[in-house]
Amino acid sequence: MRKLVTSVLAGIGLTLACGTSVYAQEKSLTIFWAEWDPANYLQELGNEYEKETGVKITVETTPWSDFQTKAFTEFNAHGDAYDLVVGDSQWLGAGSTGGHYVDLTDFFNKYKLKEVMAPATVKYYAEYPGNSGKYWAIPLEGDAVGWSYRKDWFEDPKEKEAFKAKYGYDLDVPKDFKALRDIAEFFYRPDQKKYGIAIYTDNSYDAMAMGFENALFSYGGELGDYSTYKVDGIVNSDKAIAALDAYKELYKFTPPGWAKSFFVEDNQAITENLAAMSMNYFAFFPSLINEASNPNAKNTGFFANPPGPNGDQFAALGGQGISIVSYSQKQDEAMKFLEWFIKDETQKKWAALGGYTCSAAVLKSPEFQNATPYNKAFYETMFKVKDFWAVPEYAELLQQLNQRVYPYMIGGEGTAKETLDALAGDWNATFKKYGRVK
Repeated sequence: MRKLVTSVLAGIGLTLACGTSVYAQEKSLTIFWAEWDPANYLQELGNEYEKETGVKITVETTPWSDFQTKAFTEFNAHGDAYDLVVGDSQWLGAGSTGGHYVDLTDFFNKYKLKEVMAPATVKYYAEYPGNSGKYWAIPLEGDAVGWSYRKDWFEDPKEKEAFKAKYGYDLDVPKDFKALRDIAEFFYRPDQKKYGIAIYTDNSYDAMAMGFENALFSYGGELGDYSTYKVDGIVNSDKAIAALDAYKELYKFTPPGWAKSFFVEDNQAITENLAAMSMNYFAFFPSLINEASNPNAKNTGFFANPPGPNGDQFAALGGQGISIVSYSQKQDEAMKFLEWFIKDETQKKWAALGGYTCSAAVLKSPEFQNATPYNKAFYETMFKVKDFWAVPEYAELLQQLNQRVYPYMIGGEGTAKETLDALAGDWNATFKKYGRVK
């Protein structure tokens, strides 16, 4: 009898233990993101959440090169491996219309996030279709393209004297694209292994598009009409053609072998004494103020993308929103995490860890703007950003841009007008194929 009771109690204990294990599993969330420093910061923030709530947060990462493929493979299989995903802004169309994202419109309106978050982050990270009032993500990692530069090169008295003698104005942070070009030319000295500028040129994903957009938007150009899908006369307008020519002009002053360059190479341009100025996402600037990763950290400065010839000033948007995956079995728990994430105190912690908050109040605060050498430029940029098409077929549009712009930019094939006329034709055909235009 005693053995029987012991056996029964042991069975109950096993059941309770199993029950506890299952319960513990339920009190956990998996967030999928690309492999980079902000994902590490999010894991640190998640550890804070676990201390407060007991809910374990795991930020699972994969290299950028297969992030999109891995995410959509899981989505298309209706898998529940991920409860939340920090998806690229361009994914909004595919994520929402494909049924992969949970509709967060009620959540968005309940917490008045349209007023809380910086306007551009709401427009590009959360809302789809544009101006619909339908929201599918919470702005998480604000990001945009900015510039780093060698302060010691710019501030050298001999360089300043020589620059003014040649161009007729003072060497300083470029006030417009003309100055950006002049400074790039001035420091282009192949015989000294010094070069003027590092820009995005890689054509395997969105580097070329993001780089070109910095010129396009600041020249007053656009990719098209996002509400009507009209592209002819817009992406190949006179302003767009001038912008592409200006971007190609900058390529003349890059270091050798700069035909397939993205964020890694552009930071190396500063750390390895190659270039006077370098384009990059703000998310990659933390390593440039770290003396362990940048020997020139004390001599590295930052500035926002400069205006074009008519005073327009915009930059290409990076960054991501966080969405609840519709196939997750823990959507209620995921919603609680988002409620915690949007709190003011959490946003301040996120910014302090190194994440780029999208909270307008935090961005505007002196504490944030003075926290790093690049935060002020980031603040200025995040209210002047524009993004690529966020439609479900964005990957096709991106590939077509790469196929048209890269041969002109890098190989010198054709003219800017011929390049953009052809791109307009490609995009118009794509939008017809998907029934967006007749």
